[in-house]
Amino acid sequence: MTPAEIYIDALERVLENGLAVVDGLTEDQLAHRPAPDANSIAWLVWHLTRVQDSHVAPLAGTDEVWTRDGWADRFGLDLDPSDHGYGHTSEQVAKVRASADLLAGYLRATHEATVAYLRTLTEADLDDVVDESWDPPVTRGVRLVSVVDDDAQHVGQAAYVRGLL
Repeated sequence: MTPAEIYIDALERVLENGLAVVDGLTEDQLAHRPAPDANSIAWLVWHLTRVQDSHVAPLAGTDEVWTRDGWADRFGLDLDPSDHGYGHTSEQVAKVRASADLLAGYLRATHEATVAYLRTLTEADLDDVVDESWDPPVTRGVRLVSVVDDDAQHVGQAAYVRGLL
């Protein structure tokens, strides 16, 4: 297995779990928050997809699927189009409401763009420094591990919230 195939396999699992967690739920169920300041399934799936999209697009040298393909307009959230949820207040979390089909569609579209990019990578590409603002500087491989880790955590949280419904 190549490193790119490992990233793809990990993100295939995020996709499968993300689709399963929203499947068959109503918008109200997706917006359910088990505690007043907790994250909803809708917010978690939207956020994990926005993180993947906003972190991979610059690596690929493309625009984010969110804006490029009109997902920001389809969601119609009262949030800045560049917002991906990091540091959201409880009030901002509550703004993220969407149908299962909309969440699944954006997740699929982002996954497809990510996989297309990953298929272009060589092992040597993973050592390229992509962010020098950190010590040590962040490489392409480390940035991709961060995306996989963040996505896996959030899809697991969404599955837990679904189990509470």
